[in-house]
This record gives sequence, structure tokens and C-alpha cells, in this order.
Amino acid sequence: MTTPIESLIQTGTKVWLDSIDPQLVDSNFKLGVSGATSNPVIVSGLIDSGKFDEWIEELTSQGKDANDIAWIITDRLVQRAQDVFMPVWERTEGNDGYVSFELDPLLEDPDRDMPHEERVKHYIELGKYWGLGRPNRMIKVPATRAGIDALEELCAAGITLNVTLCFTMRQYHAAREAVWRGAQRRDSLDGFKSVYSIFVSRVDVYTEKHLPDLSDAAQGQLGIVNAKNIWKDNADFWADKNLKLQQELIFASTGTKLPSDPPWKYVAAFAGDGIETNPPKTNDQVQESGKSFERQIDQMPPQEVLDELQAKVDYADLEKVLMEEGIAKFADPQKALLSLIESKKAAV
Repeated sequence: MTTPIESLIQTGTKVWLDSIDPQLVDSNFKLGVSGATSNPVIVSGLIDSGKFDEWIEELTSQGKDANDIAWIITDRLVQRAQDVFMPVWERTEGNDGYVSFELDPLLEDPDRDMPHEERVKHYIELGKYWGLGRPNRMIKVPATRAGIDALEELCAAGITLNVTLCFTMRQYHAAREAVWRGAQRRDSLDGFKSVYSIFVSRVDVYTEKHLPDLSDAAQGQLGIVNAKNIWKDNADFWADKNLKLQQELIFASTGTKLPSDPPWKYVAAFAGDGIETNPPKTNDQVQESGKSFERQIDQMPPQEVLDELQAKVDYADLEKVLMEEGIAKFADPQKALLSLIESKKAAV
């Protein structure tokens, strides 16, 4: 009998796990999940669990500071997940089986107020340091101004990129153009792979708060419509490039935020193409649903809903608000992580 996740994969969707918890990576791999992503929130939660206190003790005894410990543990966890998914990467010849590694979110910390060129320089240096020589690791770079300005150099150097914190078509275009410029500087395009993480549920949280006058039919639809529009644009752009590997969208932030929404709302909406990076709870709920998924990626809401969203949504404001929130959601947990490690170091 075909399981719900298997039926989703059969539509053409790649399912990844939004976690690098070793136990969850192993269990989800058995379900057919073919990749994973990480971020500071995930790493902070794992270290807070106490499962890796021995690593902290080991690294503390070596004289490592909290920042070093945070990144060494992140590297170890990502590498372990890479080992699990390496057979997928080998079987698909580099088209799947990746694990994403997020670069330091404190580069964008407003409290640091780092100059733009310095941020770009650090993104390039860190991307090369953590990315080179690791064939099924994607380096996550945010679609901030500095992040986008680092993409061409990173791609030209052979780094496989996951451009994250994308909310709008403007960000996606800027990121894609920079990545493509870098790709064309490579000696060969055979190993060129890039993905663009379009955040979904946060967009619908934005409309609930900032566009309360949307009709019932339109409220809760912008996340899907926006991501599908970018998906179509992405498919059209790469169609004539004759590349060996797919340049794909990741549908991120696919866990529903409203109790009234079924937990598979976004999972079902994007079935058929691209990559869904789902929180562990969402994958569990999908698997328990008993549902059989069918292709919906190219289906849109009624035209009157599309017209209403087109008329009422200010994408510049949406991007500004969600980027500020997104940077805080990454920077604050990183600060909390460093503080947590300091407290654990003190107890050694």
C-alpha cells in the first residue's frame, strides 16, 4: 500500500526534512524523504535538548569558545545527515540528496550594524569554508542585499547554493540572476545545482495581520499564489538552458500556523514539482492523514481571488516586514544558542 508521503513523491515532489536531528533524519529517510535543511533555530533546539552535552564537554576541554562549539556541532550534525542522504545524491547524480548548512545569521544582526561590503566578504569566505569539498552540502545564503551580492562569487567557486528567506518575485529574480552569472563563470555546468527557498506560511501570517480586509476566499491564499507564481517563472527561465541538473524551488515554511487549516494545506498545494522542506511534525501529520496526493502545483484559486490579491497586496511592504522578522528569527536564536553553550561550558 502506498503511504501518503510516497504518493506525494510520486507526483514529482521531492520531500525534505526541516531538521538535522539524527533520529528524525533516519526515520524520515525510511519514509522516502531525500534531503534535509538546517538553521540556527533547529541547532539551538538540539543543543538545548542535552543530547550533545558530551560534545560540548569535549570541545570545551580543547579550549574552544562558544562560537566555535556552535559551528563545530552544526557541521557534525549536517555532515551526519549528508552521510545518510549520500546514496540519494549518488543515485540522482547530484540532483537530490542534499543537506543545507546555514551561514552565520549574526552577519545580518542589526545590533552589529556591519558595513555592507564586510558582510558580503564574510558570506563569501564562510560559504567557501563550509561548502567546498562537501559534494551533497548546500550552503544557505539569505536573500538580503549582502547575501545576494555574495551569490555570484560563491556559485563561480563551485558552491551549491540554497538561497533562503525569499518572499517575493523581486528577491527571487535578483538571486537567480546572480547565481546564473556565477554559474556561467564555471568551467563546466554539469555539476551546477541551485535552489531558491520561497517561504509560504509566513506570507499568510502577514496577510492575516496587515490585510485583514481580504475576503474569506482570498485570506490564507497569498502564500500559495505567490510561491506558485515564482515556481512558474523559475520553470520558464531554466527551460531552455539545457542543464544536466534541475534548478528548483524549495517550498519552505510549510507548517500551517492557523488551527483552522489542515496540516497538509501547503503540502497538498505544491504537490507535483520542486522540493517541500517540511517540519518533522508536518511530515508526521501527512503520513498519519491517510491521504493520497495528486498534482496541484499548476492549479490556482479562482480568478476573482487572484484579482483581489493583485489589487491589495503591497509586495514591497510584505518583503520589508517579513525580512525584518526573518532576520530576527535567525539572529535571536543564534544569540540564545551562544548563551546556552556558555552556560553549559560553565557547568563542565
